[in-house]
Amino acid sequence: MSGLDKVVTSYDEALNGLTDNMLLMVGGFGLCGIPEGLIDKVAATGVKGLTCISNNAGVDGFGLGKLLEKRQIKTMIGSYVGENKLFEELFLSGEMEVILTPQGTLAEKIRATGAGIPGFYTATGYGTKIAEGKETKEFDGRMYVLEEAYPKADFALVKAWKADRYGNLVFRKTARNFNSMIATAGKCTVVEVEEIVEAGELDPDLIHVPGIYVHRVIKGKFEKRIEQRTVKS
Repeated sequence: MSGLDKVVTSYDEALNGLTDNMLLMVGGFGLCGIPEGLIDKVAATGVKGLTCISNNAGVDGFGLGKLLEKRQIKTMIGSYVGENKLFEELFLSGEMEVILTPQGTLAEKIRATGAGIPGFYTATGYGTKIAEGKETKEFDGRMYVLEEAYPKADFALVKAWKADRYGNLVFRKTARNFNSMIATAGKCTVVEVEEIVEAGELDPDLIHVPGIYVHRVIKGKFEKRIEQRTVKS
């Protein structure tokens, strides 16, 4: 990797600098659009004490569920517990702190981080435990809660469909989910993609995240597991 070329050829290089007690943001929604190989590499490094911001924590034995199995996550910030039984056990036992956040608020806090906006007001959560200890304000007769942006993630781990060597990204359909905003919110944004093309091959009008936000790109292989498969008997 040199100059504007963001491509790396190994997961060791992709996650170089990852250490204990870091803040990670991880893209995906359920199991859709998760950076599978990057998560596997985080699990293999054995780093501990992580704070993870992601919509959910995978499922038992897959996605972020692999980090839960190794007790690598100290604090999980998300909006959905999902199908992960171990997640529930770690929370109820006190082994892992869980900060549940309304999904739209979670998304906007991440987007604000990437945009350099320190905070915003939202009506979501007013009058509930979500608002406890937070500033509130009335606008046009309705009460709102002040939500602060997250700190920049030490590593933002993202899955995209295509990238060029400069790190310009294209997502495919619903796999775009949280990935596009998380890509803007990292001190080091690492993107795992299905295909890497040469600079100039992507239609500029179809680029979802410009390469200025991206630090490293690696070509991965993906199982793309379906979380709940329903078929006729």
